[in-house]
Amino acid sequence: MAELIKIYPENPNPKEIKRVVDVLRKGGLIIYPTDTVYGLGCDITNTKALEKIARIKGVKLAKANWSFICADLSNLSDYVRQIDTSTFKILKRALPGPYTFILPGNNNLPKEFKKKKTVGIRIPDNSIARTLVEALGNPIVSTSIRDEDELLEYTTDPELIFEKWKNLVDIVIDGGYGDNVASTVIDLSEDEPVIVREGKGSIDIF
Repeated sequence: MAELIKIYPENPNPKEIKRVVDVLRKGGLIIYPTDTVYGLGCDITNTKALEKIARIKGVKLAKANWSFICADLSNLSDYVRQIDTSTFKILKRALPGPYTFILPGNNNLPKEFKKKKTVGIRIPDNSIARTLVEALGNPIVSTSIRDEDELLEYTTDPELIFEKWKNLVDIVIDGGYGDNVASTVIDLSEDEPVIVREGKGSIDIF
């Protein structure tokens, strides 16, 4: 059964962060807060963990459209092809923030994602998520946890999330109530930005 770990976003406790990172390194799955909805994530380099998430979500791993959670823009060149100045300016203006940017992938993508031409990149404005990625040393692959509930698409209460997911993941981080609006998704892989999904992030800055 999963552990429910309380981490305060204002000042993430290094000891608790290390506990979570140790679980990620061993191929564990976590549910953690972002600046939008709670996410289900694992270490990008761990094939077994990626396969577990694909099974839970009922998708084929090669076809999965998941985000890569990065700590800052310096991670980008690891997985994204060279981007032009105007694209970089958009990223710099919007991040950290509640956006997912679709960018052209490069040859360093993990083998599970090699066939993908693009990747979704997120740098959430949430210190827990970013501190985890920094401590892990590489991105967390992430997908939002949706509900089947007609009225409420995303659960915001960590205790309810824990009740629902405790037998499927290793750790649920209680970082306070989440949001129930997902990120705004913007495709920057072509010449002009394309709004794929309007979510929490304002589209006025584009």
